[in-house]
Amino acid sequence: MAELTVSGTTHPILKDDYASEWMGIEVVALDDGHATIRMALRQEMLNGFGMAHGGMIFAFGDTAFALACNPANPDPAAEGTITVASGVDINFIKPAFRGQVLTAVANRRASTGRSGLYDIQIYAADPGTGNPTAAPAGTAPVPTVPGELPTDNATDAPAWELVAEFRGRSRTISKK
Repeated sequence: MAELTVSGTTHPILKDDYASEWMGIEVVALDDGHATIRMALRQEMLNGFGMAHGGMIFAFGDTAFALACNPANPDPAAEGTITVASGVDINFIKPAFRGQVLTAVANRRASTGRSGLYDIQIYAADPGTGNPTAAPAGTAPVPTVPGELPTDNATDAPAWELVAEFRGRSRTISKK
């Protein structure tokens, strides 16, 4: 299953998440209301034009959204609840291609009662640029601030390209 690489434990919602496992999603960072994940685009994730299928980009953003909405260590008082999507919008900005590494950065914007609002930016980079766990000298770290495109310090060119903006509305419900 997809692993939480931050602390070496598995996030509860990934335990039986076979879609995220098939996609090869890795958790890079996780905090209350925040998640950063990544995956490499494989051939079977492409559409007939040779670019990432929109459904793959959507599913990737949806996983980041779910991780940001649901704590890795839930409060015992909230044990009988889960947080799910009540609605989402996605805007595709640029295409992504086979071999590129996608990174999704999810952040809670607002939360009141049982409802929440989350923004997820999805970035693409060629392999070896902006590696989030061990960025070599001259490459940019993974973006962690929404809308921010880190640059390659050697060229001042963006190391990551924004490929999609995903906005999710959440609702906390009873687990059944």
